[in-house]
Amino acid sequence: MAARIKPTLKSPSKGKGKVVKRAAQLAPQQSGPIFSRLTVVWVTDEGIPFNTTGFFARLYRGNTIVSTASFDRFGVVRFNNITTLTTAVFTIRIFRSADGALFRTRTIPSGVETFAVIG
Repeated sequence: MAARIKPTLKSPSKGKGKVVKRAAQLAPQQSGPIFSRLTVVWVTDEGIPFNTTGFFARLYRGNTIVSTASFDRFGVVRFNNITTLTTAVFTIRIFRSADGALFRTRTIPSGVETFAVIG
């Protein structure tokens, strides 16, 4: 298996983001969202998760910080205090822990469980 690569620094305001799982018409046996907390995955353009050891993310609503959480080494960050389906629009900013450099900024729409930061 090939080693995962570290993300490169790009302009945080440019790039792509994609809703990975949006609320769908639920079957009667489904009682709620699959993910109970907002989960964000950071992947390459090919969909391969970055090695995100040493990165953290801050979630903003407007100009107010709502939550801060660290990425695991598999490109996933989970915001334990944000339940799903989200009811507000959030901005996520991804930083490197070592020096606080801002790597990416994306807008997360309301009504989602998971969000992918692509690139």
